[in-house]
Amino acid sequence: MKSPLRFALNRMVAPGLSLPDFIELAVTLKCDAIEIRNDLKGIEIEDGTPASRVRELCAVQGIKVLSINALYPFDVWNDERRAQAVKLATYARECGAQGLVMCPLNDRADPRNEAQRAAGLRTALTELAPILREYGIVGFIEPLGFEECSLRRKRTAVDAIKSIGGLDVFRLVHDTFHHHLASEHEFFPELTGLVHISGVEDAQAPLASIRDGHRVLVGEGDILGNAAQIDTLLSTGYSGYLSFEPFAESVHGLADIKQALGASMAHLQTSLG
Repeated sequence: MKSPLRFALNRMVAPGLSLPDFIELAVTLKCDAIEIRNDLKGIEIEDGTPASRVRELCAVQGIKVLSINALYPFDVWNDERRAQAVKLATYARECGAQGLVMCPLNDRADPRNEAQRAAGLRTALTELAPILREYGIVGFIEPLGFEECSLRRKRTAVDAIKSIGGLDVFRLVHDTFHHHLASEHEFFPELTGLVHISGVEDAQAPLASIRDGHRVLVGEGDILGNAAQIDTLLSTGYSGYLSFEPFAESVHGLADIKQALGASMAHLQTSLG
């Protein structure tokens, strides 16, 4: 028996809205969960909105905060990263977020070889685990499918989590965009804590040239196979949220984001029906 579709909204859906309006958007679309971000200027968390304010606004509307997106680059561990992790973990706990999305280094200038990257990943997970335990939150590890990324595949993350004994506090983010970009065929439904969904409709663009700016809402023209990916996850045991995460300016500039999201949800419900 497949789980019903549970949609959530990542803040990237509508970075121009105020937090109350964004929460209102979620409520109107019958989504009971959101993700907030620390990398968008002029809105929470960057604008200094206290965590208690986020908690209060969400509680009134019965909205869960799934995550703060993101600790970056989590796999390059140093004093600065530790301070960042503690600061975000504190905010997560105080705003009621379930966890912290953690993204790996994505930089063509990364001088490390595979062995050094693997060691860096294990070190970071070893250091992060006690912080996550102390603050009572989950670390959502999100491999990025870009060729230059230090952690491209979920398999690598799973092996590292197991090797440091972190199954109690780490889960994967299955991002449909990055899964496709990494040409990854393995699914880990039992270790997946969150799914990010977005579509790409530019069928002419070579795979290696596709970037965040191509990411729109999932519709008829999607070339990432969102419906098939979601179907696989749901039919093999994933029962969590599908969180919309479109980065394209064309989406951010929509006059009616509510209508567009509603259409995307309907499309997925029909495709997976």
